[in-house]
Amino acid sequence: MPDQPLPQWADPDVATDALDPQQVSRRGLLRSAGLFGAAFAGSALLGQTTAEAHTEARTPAYGDPNLVYLVGDHHVHSVYSHDAKYTFSQLARAASRYGLDWMVLTEHSNIGHARAGGAEAEHREIVKARRDNRRMLLFQGLEWYIPGAEHCTVFSPPGRHEVELLTRFEEAYDGKLLGWTAGGPGHPDTARNEAHAVKALAWLDQQRRRGYVDDVLVLANHPLRLGIDSPHELRAWRDAAPAIMIGMEGAPGAQAGAFPGWAGPDSIRGEYVNKPSENSWPGYPAAAYVTYGGFDWATATVGGLWDSMLAEGKLFSVTSNSDVHRVAYDTWKNGDWLPGQNFDNTGRLPDPVNTTEPQPGGDFWPGQFSRTHVGVTRYGYRDVMAGLRAGRVWVDHGQLVDGIDVRVNRRHGIGRGVTLGGRLRVRRGENIELTVTVTTATRPGHHGEIPRLAHLDVIRGAVRGPVADRDDWRAPDTKVVHTADVEGRRGRFTLRIPLGRADESFYVRLRGSDGRRGGPGFLGATVDPHGPVPHEPGNGDPWLDTWCYTNPVFVDVVR
Repeated sequence: MPDQPLPQWADPDVATDALDPQQVSRRGLLRSAGLFGAAFAGSALLGQTTAEAHTEARTPAYGDPNLVYLVGDHHVHSVYSHDAKYTFSQLARAASRYGLDWMVLTEHSNIGHARAGGAEAEHREIVKARRDNRRMLLFQGLEWYIPGAEHCTVFSPPGRHEVELLTRFEEAYDGKLLGWTAGGPGHPDTARNEAHAVKALAWLDQQRRRGYVDDVLVLANHPLRLGIDSPHELRAWRDAAPAIMIGMEGAPGAQAGAFPGWAGPDSIRGEYVNKPSENSWPGYPAAAYVTYGGFDWATATVGGLWDSMLAEGKLFSVTSNSDVHRVAYDTWKNGDWLPGQNFDNTGRLPDPVNTTEPQPGGDFWPGQFSRTHVGVTRYGYRDVMAGLRAGRVWVDHGQLVDGIDVRVNRRHGIGRGVTLGGRLRVRRGENIELTVTVTTATRPGHHGEIPRLAHLDVIRGAVRGPVADRDDWRAPDTKVVHTADVEGRRGRFTLRIPLGRADESFYVRLRGSDGRRGGPGFLGATVDPHGPVPHEPGNGDPWLDTWCYTNPVFVDVVR
């Protein structure tokens, strides 16, 4: 494919006065990282081998490089999903308007997609969209129905077999096509289903390692929406293929579904309106089935499921995305089928038509509210995937901040230290320091108000190795250890936070909030004194309750 042009904010040929304030801020971060212009060009990256692309993700002894964070969304649906309605051009225009650098089209697996040519027709449109929107990286992916469980994003970079990978995978391993989804007639969660999901991930990883495709990544979607992704399944997926099964949605899409007076009195952000069923893992409390500040209970609970996985010392990333199907207050509706046509025999919905009247929907456009930021040093498809694999990820809602740079180092140590997803090796007893550089929001969010970060929490947990019980969802040694009150601070500022002596291996991660809604966390105020809380059903204005989360940094203590 042709060389990938830089995004507008990164292109030195685009004058600064042609950019909006957010783009100017991002250009400033690029300059501060020493990556402006040719140093950030992606053409060389497109010619890299997979091994070369992965080398950049390693942590040098002197500390990690400067990074630029690209904004993206790995969970987007178009007319090639049976329950969505938008064309590629509509999605691409919206993604560009809301500042995305990369986007993954993840159509639902189904008969029309796998067997009626939907995937191939979609690919032809994606190739055209790549030509027409060359300042954005457009991946083709799939929303996989995990046998006996929920869904996953699966995607690879442009190249040979990117379509064949998806269709072969669907036919052999998709729970919907096999009839092995949770709740399906006669097919509850079983050891067979769980084993098939693990086999599926091993097969995908094999395709990457043998060079059938250049790369592939998998992320679990809305893991606690139905309560059918048990802790032992998440661990089994991660351990079966750790190079590709890299994490989960920390926050689901459908964040606009609970606007007051819009979707009904029982509506919850993320469409988490379910209760435990016979297919749910019985160890989850009833409180796990709603979102907290818009984030999944597994992520939002300090000392909960995400932390229990991190406490094993293994990286598992979180993301945030739109899961766009139908945007709230949008006026478009699905078009009418021609006689004899349906989704199973076409693999594509008719183009939507504009009614001029608001239609049902609970989503935001890609980038409008939810953002996943991936740290890179160059611009290209494989570099985004390498950044995701390395865990250089932070997420926010409502454009809460323009930038976060996190470094962990020995106190008074040389070099830049280790950043998100990385590991710092130290001797027992060495003093450790956390450095956080925040760039506050520079323009009104997409609801007309400039977001204000109120506080940043440092969350720390001991690393104790593999759990004895793989269904354990608690990390009893994880808690909020420091809160920085940053309300009123503007522009770019740096916090230096001592973490004390490293007597055992641990990890730290950050969480920030606009400070408007909060309270004691699910496991109590001694663990989390002011965390996110569920909103009242039917009254969940997402713009009044915004948070950001970073991936962890690990500190490995050696003798």
